[in-house]
Amino acid sequence: MRVIGGVGVLFLAGLGVGAIVTTLADRPTSADLSSDSPDALLVSTLATDRFPQETTPPPARTKRPEAGDAPLPPTVTAARNVGPSVVSIRTERTVRGPVTRLDQMFGRSRARKASGLGSGFVVDADGHILTNHHVVRDADRIEVVDQSGRRLPAELVGSDEITDLAMVHVTPGTIPTAPLGTSSDLVVGEPAIAIGNPSGYQLANTEPTVTTGVISGTGRDIVSQGEEVLYADMIQTDAAINPGNSGGPLVNADGRVIGVNSSIFTLSGGSEGLGFAIPIDRALRIASEIIDVGRVRRPWVGLTVVSEPSEEYIRVPVVEQVYPDTPAERAGLRAGDVIVRLNQHEIHSHLDWDVALVDVGVNHVATVEYRRNGALSKTRLELEEIPSGRAERVEVLSGLQLISVTPQIRQERSLFIEFGALIVDIDADVARQTGLRKGDVIYGINGNEVRSVDEAAEMFTYYAREARTNGMVRVYVVRGNRRGAFDFRVGRTGS
Repeated sequence: MRVIGGVGVLFLAGLGVGAIVTTLADRPTSADLSSDSPDALLVSTLATDRFPQETTPPPARTKRPEAGDAPLPPTVTAARNVGPSVVSIRTERTVRGPVTRLDQMFGRSRARKASGLGSGFVVDADGHILTNHHVVRDADRIEVVDQSGRRLPAELVGSDEITDLAMVHVTPGTIPTAPLGTSSDLVVGEPAIAIGNPSGYQLANTEPTVTTGVISGTGRDIVSQGEEVLYADMIQTDAAINPGNSGGPLVNADGRVIGVNSSIFTLSGGSEGLGFAIPIDRALRIASEIIDVGRVRRPWVGLTVVSEPSEEYIRVPVVEQVYPDTPAERAGLRAGDVIVRLNQHEIHSHLDWDVALVDVGVNHVATVEYRRNGALSKTRLELEEIPSGRAERVEVLSGLQLISVTPQIRQERSLFIEFGALIVDIDADVARQTGLRKGDVIYGINGNEVRSVDEAAEMFTYYAREARTNGMVRVYVVRGNRRGAFDFRVGRTGS
């Protein structure tokens, strides 16, 4: 990433709960996870090198000392195996209120500190802790508390909003590693145990609590209102997941982690028996990307898939468009093809397609089964990183990163504008002060056309030094299918 030094916006002046969702869509599931393709890639295999996963029960004490030969219930064994690896995650973030003209005149700030809390669990001997993105989002400070009440400073390794996963790090060896299982062979009706720290420290306890239930469903797709989060192919459980449980493990009766507790469907704000967890196979793959690459690479093949009703099914995944000179075109896919399977993933909707791409991962070749005019066919499809992920990022203002709009970026983002500078990252404070948002395309500054990120950087630098305008800029943007303009001041930082 390039940084245009010294230019910035002039500032003139929880509790980590599961995301509340409002709509869910079920889909058929299949017990057949096999594939006759040599390129079929199980996600659990991709994560094995860094995070060993087991399917056999871990060793555990199975007798009550006071009860002779009476065996412990499986849920007790599971809780004892995983419980010591579960932590509470306490966060502190800065919340800024709206700034009035008087605040600007007298240099007053309406910032305040807000606390949040969630759960997490250690996944390797290096001290990496897996949790939810929404638990640590915008955190200025992160602290981990183990079951004994010991407070440990932690740092954020990386976070991914779309999959709602994050990794934090503590000193290796301070907390034991959780036994990791696989989510590839879950059976509806099998026991499930949710472990975490519900409602924070309102009970004045630091050790995690346990709720039990069953796997109510697998492959559940959730439509999350107003959030860009991929809540698809989720594990549903009736084990109570309450505020504060976010990021904690969902465990099977063998005492191995099978999911990351993430969200609930509720009308009351508490658990109503509809909890959802991210499958551990996907979570570990994302964790590996965060640790090894420093970010999560998004797969892209150059086509769009939509869900449409058919005579036989409520919905089927249909290829709506194939872009030229892309992996999908090279694979021979066409508009109107009905996607049936991607490697071992059965595809029943566009959400299934999105999840399957994430699970296969960038720089892998997958086998796609599809129907064309009723005939079943197969082809090999190469997964590339999305064009915006490969593009060079330029920090044109402090806290504002842009990339140039290219034909590939237009395809990826379905942009109607043919040029400009796309906002790919923006700090919360900068967004609040300027009105700009991630995903906006800047196409003009002070009446001058902006065709690339370099032109945007040049203009911001020029107007930061321009005495006649006193740093004021009017920035013209495209947001979705609308156009607009925002006025704010830029200046040389430190001046």
